Amino acid sequence: MGIEPTLVDRKGKDLCELSEETNSRSRRNRRRQKKMVQKLFEACKDVFASGGTDYIPPQADVDRLRAILDKMTPEDVGLTPEMRYFRILAADEPPIITYLCLHECDKFSIGIFCLPPSGVIPLHNHPGMTVFSKLLFGSMHIKSYDWAIDVPSYPTAVPNPAQSQSPGVKLAKVKVDADLTAPCNTSILYPADCNMHCFKAVTACAFLDVLGPPYSDRDGRHCTYYFDYPFSSFSVDGVSVPEGESEGYSWLQEREEVDDLIVVGALYQGPKIVTK
Repeated sequence: MGIEPTLVDRKGKDLCELSEETNSRSRRNRRRQKKMVQKLFEACKDVFASGGTDYIPPQADVDRLRAILDKMTPEDVGLTPEMRYFRILAADEPPIITYLCLHECDKFSIGIFCLPPSGVIPLHNHPGMTVFSKLLFGSMHIKSYDWAIDVPSYPTAVPNPAQSQSPGVKLAKVKVDADLTAPCNTSILYPADCNMHCFKAVTACAFLDVLGPPYSDRDGRHCTYYFDYPFSSFSVDGVSVPEGESEGYSWLQEREEVDDLIVVGALYQGPKIVTK
């Protein structure tokens, strides 16, 4: 039984049109990816041009950066959940967290943290920095704190006797304690507001960080990690919180060592940023 030539021609034409449509969509996606990363870089360059330690961008600039980040997707930076960064490699060791640096200068940095399931970035601060964090995919638990106002630090022993010689504890108020699932809005930390946070991956996830300015030991912007303890762990004369609100407060203590965190750098392979 023969096949009509017209049917063969029609099928061939359909396949060609489908191939052209696929190629066209792929080109559009590549252009969008390059456009989004470059757009983010250009915005950061403008927003943090005159910035430094303790600089807070004007609200219009905050809104501009947040709007760009809110629209960013994993595809815009060349990531998929199937990549090796998001696998647990050894069950008896802390999950390895991968950091991809897109750009860093003395004014700002743009980078991506890739977390396997159960990966944790412990509680840490951002001294004198404004921080934008965008969850690109997956789910994570985030907890953030502000220092409680007008409460000094107390050089008291902590529940763990092994830490009794460590620096004192200081009272902090919980600002956010919730699970986030992409897509979701960008989170923002300010130099004097909601400046400490920690992350735990509920599923494999990736988040993009913009720091303005970035960490710098030379300029006094050193990353400090903390233990956090329930408010009820300590009884300090003259320190109280409103009745029924003790769960909204914790005592934080600086950590001298962070042996449960493994972060490795990897080459960013997404759309390149043109810096000139």
